[in-house]
Amino acid sequence: MDWQDAEAAYDDPAIGRTTLPQMFEESAERNASRTAQRYKGGIYERSLVEEGVIPAAPDHDYADLTYEAMQDVVRKLAAGFRDLGLEADDRVGIFAHTRMEWAQTDFAVLGAGCVVTTVYTSSSESQVEYLLSDPDANAVVVENQELLDRVVAVEDDLDLEFIAVFDEYDGYDDRDDILTLGELYRRGEAVYDEEAYESWLDERDPEDLASLIYTSGTTGQPKGVQLTHWNFRSNVNEAYRRFGPRPDKGDLPVFGTNTVGLSFLPLAHVFERMAGHFLVFAAGGSVAYAESPDTLREDFQLVRPTSATSVPRVYEKLYDAIRTQASESPVKQRIFEWAVDVGQTYHTTESPGVGLTLKHRIADRLVFQQVRDAIGGNLDFFISGGGSLSAELCALYHAMGLPIYEGYGLTETSPVITVNPPEEPKIGTIGYPLQDVEITLDKSVVGDKLGDAGGEVGELLVRGPNVTSGYWNRPEETEAAFVEDDDGNRWFRTGDIVEHRPDGYVTFRERAKQILVLSTGKNVAPGPIEDAYASSSVVEQCMVLGDGHRFVSALIVPSFEGIQKWAAAEGIDLPDDPKAICRDDRVVERIQQEVDEANENFETYEQIKQFRVVPEEFSEDNDLMTPTMKKKRRNILDRYADEVKLIYDESDHRTEERSGGQAATQ
Repeated sequence: MDWQDAEAAYDDPAIGRTTLPQMFEESAERNASRTAQRYKGGIYERSLVEEGVIPAAPDHDYADLTYEAMQDVVRKLAAGFRDLGLEADDRVGIFAHTRMEWAQTDFAVLGAGCVVTTVYTSSSESQVEYLLSDPDANAVVVENQELLDRVVAVEDDLDLEFIAVFDEYDGYDDRDDILTLGELYRRGEAVYDEEAYESWLDERDPEDLASLIYTSGTTGQPKGVQLTHWNFRSNVNEAYRRFGPRPDKGDLPVFGTNTVGLSFLPLAHVFERMAGHFLVFAAGGSVAYAESPDTLREDFQLVRPTSATSVPRVYEKLYDAIRTQASESPVKQRIFEWAVDVGQTYHTTESPGVGLTLKHRIADRLVFQQVRDAIGGNLDFFISGGGSLSAELCALYHAMGLPIYEGYGLTETSPVITVNPPEEPKIGTIGYPLQDVEITLDKSVVGDKLGDAGGEVGELLVRGPNVTSGYWNRPEETEAAFVEDDDGNRWFRTGDIVEHRPDGYVTFRERAKQILVLSTGKNVAPGPIEDAYASSSVVEQCMVLGDGHRFVSALIVPSFEGIQKWAAAEGIDLPDDPKAICRDDRVVERIQQEVDEANENFETYEQIKQFRVVPEEFSEDNDLMTPTMKKKRRNILDRYADEVKLIYDESDHRTEERSGGQAATQ
């Protein structure tokens, strides 16, 4: 039996057709004494701690919460929500960073028969007003004083019955409609009735609405994606069939009761909520919560996770940190580069001989084991989603004994459509479709093929139990998002161009809307070109341009740490000011070398002919990235409009022929 057949036939108590709170309750009963959550002390004024509901964790260390204890919190919070007047199908917003209380509140709201709607912590007051008014939210649970104040500032335009707060807060003493999560627990504890709680669960059907997740979007107002309990539950089932402890797995890594995940992506994003939480809790594993993205190294060492879910940008930054630490001296740098080369060769060789095997053992002992120890020494694998991962970077992680299984999905598909199986991962692909998820292609949208393809290329269409029914109060957008085939089957249009290979695996090409159509008629996918710089030591970020123009260009953010390190090795004295560094001709020439090297891997019309070096990293803080770390291309183009105009100055007819870069003036 091959892995596909074993996956299709696999059954387990973690798999079922239930609502999400029923899924949690069943897992809590099976795993009552196991650790469900791990939380860090000394960083929040947790109201659940102040009320004595859970013990305080040691400062800058982790404490554990069992499934039995988490179940108690969830049930009492659900009772508290009902006691405050919430009814079935009411919408409740969660406005908080990723932490233990987010998951507890999530299951409690769902357990009370209500619908969770999500708000990103980066949302401005006007965005908060929209994200709570569009779904007609009846209540909102916020994290702390800062986010509470943001909601109160716009509450006159909302119809909120109450606001609950994870942490202790100051002020609002005259408000009986604002309370802490700890107070909400005590209120629920006073009225909790197990039969009533079970009746709330029994009244809900898997096809009922569970959540509205607002797409962060790179343009326009976010749309509320309607996801039912079954949308999520079916995706949990099929992901568990792929990664669960099947009998045929042998020594392969699995999601199971021994899984320890480290959670740091936004839970307002569907990827972390399903793969980092619902899947782990269904499996009976435990979830630890990082203090922040800036403390990941410390948290990895404290938690020693077996797995983590993240997005490509985080893996790029993590690799940069690994390379920097491993290259503290020229000798160490040469050893690291040798080890990486050996590791890549070893993992891409079908039958490595004695010599290569010995070299790999030496490389592992000298370099890779230290890298793994730096992130806890217990990691079995990473899952990557939410964007395109560089094949070269993925191969580097595999070489270090840290496999990344890349997948693909959308908010509208709950989210996973494809993911690489541990049995047969194929680097450079986004994996193989999950069971019960059907895919097909619309080849009419492509036009010229995007480079050489061994399979069919087109827009990916998908159908299955994980696919949304549509957008909240947006009938026109819902209709436009689906297409019906000749047999009457309804397919969701992903908007992504992919290659469906003969072996069934899928390779991501580009967002259909982001395909650059040159004035010559050639189609260029910017993603693979940008990914070519993911493992560069001197390039931090790259955004490729060229739509409507004769040639491809780019805006490049340098890695200032990498540039300074290169300059020191070359005896070059550079200024400290980022803008001055970007204006330095020697820096531009060094980046030109990277561009020339990357260009060798692309067709002539895909090669970067001109670039500008810009000093500001694209980030969520400057509104050039979404909360899920995708480029806001329109915002970047607006920010650097003058630079783009200079690149494509039509009065300079020589520009197309000349390859080179300059500093940005901003």
